[in-house]
Amino acid sequence: MSEKLVQVEHLRQYFPGGGFGKRKKYIQAVDDVSFSIDRGETLGLVGESGCGKTTTGRTLLRLYEPTGGRFLYNNEVIFDVEKKQYATMLPYRKKMQIVFQDPYASLDPRMTIGDIVGEAIDVHKMASNKQERYEIIIEMLRRVGLNSEHANRYPHEFSGGQRQRVGIARALAVRPEFIVCDEPISALDVSIQAQVINMFEDLQAEMGLTYLFIAHDLSAVKHISNRIGVMYLGRMVELADSYELITRPLHPYTKSLISAIPVADPKEARGSKRIVLEGDVPSPLNPPSGCRFRTRCPYADERCASETPEWRELEKGHFAACHYIDKCN
Repeated sequence: MSEKLVQVEHLRQYFPGGGFGKRKKYIQAVDDVSFSIDRGETLGLVGESGCGKTTTGRTLLRLYEPTGGRFLYNNEVIFDVEKKQYATMLPYRKKMQIVFQDPYASLDPRMTIGDIVGEAIDVHKMASNKQERYEIIIEMLRRVGLNSEHANRYPHEFSGGQRQRVGIARALAVRPEFIVCDEPISALDVSIQAQVINMFEDLQAEMGLTYLFIAHDLSAVKHISNRIGVMYLGRMVELADSYELITRPLHPYTKSLISAIPVADPKEARGSKRIVLEGDVPSPLNPPSGCRFRTRCPYADERCASETPEWRELEKGHFAACHYIDKCN
């Protein structure tokens, strides 16, 4: 029986979007998102830019205070907005970490690599003396493919791929159980991306890590993830086993995303049909009523405009939110 490490229920994150009094508007970045992650599992979260993936990850770690919903970590309440329950985060910072998207912006240029990795060790008092601190730092750098010489250098002396490795070493320094990987490969060269993904998999096997792996590149996510969730305009539209989602997508938006994955074989590429969505993504400041995907969906009708589709399990472990799953497939 698998153990649920992360349980997210009806998560909402709204940001002020202008206006005053009754006219005040909110950007509905994340709206009613629910999922769980088993211990040792990787859940991929995909969707186009602005769909709320990063906001979801940051809200779980309370880098943003949530607007609504409930988050349990190892059956302990991190926050429950409705009941006004909020845990003290410092003890959980050791257990939950994040690898940021931009390796250039996420490292302090005035600190050495050793101090960047060692900062969390100091905060959580994980080393009893300077020698032990140094040994932990060197071990973490070694785990991500760097060496002891790099500890005294500064971020500007490294390439993008090496900086991202430093960011990963920093996250690993407190020996966490759960890491939010916020598009950790999107700023890297394609040749480096595969190395970093393989490194994530090796670290997971060595340290028993659990990942929420956020990306907009489905081909990368399907390689590392056990299950994949698809988001559109703040809502989860489909969630299934990685292989199942790629080979048998049910939601029209997921079908469109998968059709955009490049195919290496020219013969196969000629035979594959690209599903091109019409129109632009609506603004999260004023999302469409009912189904948020209806303005771009070829199957949408009046029901889609008036009713929000129910999030339901259509097959074992395969969830989707659409009124016309039968018509789409």
